[in-house]
Amino acid sequence: MTAALLFLVSTLAAGTLYAAGEAKTPIVVGGDRSYPPYEFIDKDGNSTGYNVELTRAIARVMGFTVEIRLGAWSDMRRALQDGRVDVLEGISYSDERALTADFTPPHIVVHHSIFARKGGSPVATLADLRDKEVVVLKDGIMQEYLTSQNVGARIIRAETHADVLRLLASGKHDYAVMAKLPGQYLIRELGLTNLQAVGAPVAAENYCFAVRKGDAALQARFSEGLAILKNTGEYQRIYNKWLGVMEPPGISWQQALKYGAIVVAPLVLLVGGILLWSRTLQREVALRTAELASEVTERRHAEEELRNRQQQLVQADKMAALGVLVSGVAHEINNPNGLILLNLPVMMEAFRDAEPILEEYYRTHGDFDFAGLRYSRMREALPRLMNQTLEGSRRVKMIVEDLKDFARQQEPGLTTDVDLNETVRTVLRLMANLVEKSTEHFTVTYGEAIPLVRGSAQRIEQVVVNLLVNACQALPGPDRAISLATFVDPEEKVVVLEVRDEGTGISPEHLPHLTDPFFTTKRENGGTGLGLSVSSGIVKEHNGTLTFTSQPGRGTTVRMTLPIPEKERRT
Repeated sequence: MTAALLFLVSTLAAGTLYAAGEAKTPIVVGGDRSYPPYEFIDKDGNSTGYNVELTRAIARVMGFTVEIRLGAWSDMRRALQDGRVDVLEGISYSDERALTADFTPPHIVVHHSIFARKGGSPVATLADLRDKEVVVLKDGIMQEYLTSQNVGARIIRAETHADVLRLLASGKHDYAVMAKLPGQYLIRELGLTNLQAVGAPVAAENYCFAVRKGDAALQARFSEGLAILKNTGEYQRIYNKWLGVMEPPGISWQQALKYGAIVVAPLVLLVGGILLWSRTLQREVALRTAELASEVTERRHAEEELRNRQQQLVQADKMAALGVLVSGVAHEINNPNGLILLNLPVMMEAFRDAEPILEEYYRTHGDFDFAGLRYSRMREALPRLMNQTLEGSRRVKMIVEDLKDFARQQEPGLTTDVDLNETVRTVLRLMANLVEKSTEHFTVTYGEAIPLVRGSAQRIEQVVVNLLVNACQALPGPDRAISLATFVDPEEKVVVLEVRDEGTGISPEHLPHLTDPFFTTKRENGGTGLGLSVSSGIVKEHNGTLTFTSQPGRGTTVRMTLPIPEKERRT
């Protein structure tokens, strides 16, 4: 009891000394000068990387200052022991190292792989390195690991990771073993195109901060700072910036100017077009005033202007509909993609690495519990989980592609054969989130052998989106239902889409005006009165009809009909 109390007092006292002294004397933090993207010296001579940014963030939240020194790794290891640095900001944990240093909880796991020259003898495991010359970092974790595993390789030590890869690329020695991500990074940066990582990772090491043995106060401050960053989300930001999926380099300023011009030029044309349209409209008004006696000429100008405005309303309504869908699509993207990027690589690597051992144990000792189930079941269930995760990725891709197709502007006109059932399926993928939030009772019935209609799939899709959005907005609560059905009316020779909701309904006096431009009963909720007007115009372009029946308090039914082409009627 007395010893524990003395330790607590000494720890608090040391922490007080740090808090009092660190405003004047920075904590010296050491690291490897050639270990990108974790820590390295950039082309301008500045210390940078994941470890450097994480260290500075911890210093900021804990209220002390740091001086970061990057050098040769073996020298930094000695510098910690002889007091030239106070902390190593990135070091793999091992029992041997724990004898001379104290470690914080790990902030990442670093995977190490075998690197080889392309076209050489294939290797897959550490056992393949026996009697080979293998280059490793001097005093690095792989030097210790290969020795402790009794691999039987002839170990060649290099001062930096860049030197490790240069030696291998020059044709000297047989293989190299080092962290996979820095290896791939350096191969790309140094242009060592004859090198590659081979096989699955051979080791996974916990990567931590380390202080001299017994410096409990400094260890505690870095551990606390790391915990704060993880709780506030800043750690995840730093991780994503440096250690996320390797992306192509950012665009150059020349590309930025080019893309900027691509964006700005249409805006300039749009503004110019608006000004031109305004002036043209003024001249048109003057011409109409002077030519009231010519009814034919007046009507021709009116129809031409109506077509122009209709095109503008179509695009404006499409953008409004996209705005309704953005939050749902973002939700659909983040969840499946997050599962893939964070879970799938770990699951696949862990299972592949452990499977031979588990199978051997299973054959030797029989069935056993594994993650709460019997192993004989789990070895089949795990691949299925991975496939489900990949299915989530495919769903993301499908949603995004549908959204791109919907947003892409298309000239009006009847251009292609359209499958109404497939159009409805596309809309439901886009609007899945909105529908799920709006109602707990949604049904869809697809008619069998629906003939193809002639028209624009995107514009018909836009009509279906508007009708389904209106149905969702009409429901007073999720306990009310929405049903959607497609079928053929052989007597009228039309294909029918019917959307029925159990919403608040529409007053009889409003029914005749539903398709009037800018007429809306939801203006206080952001309604523009364009959706049904544009939809009606699109349906008329396709020689179809859009009809409404409603009972206030009991719901509304909207029916869209599209004519069946003559060739489809004959078949």
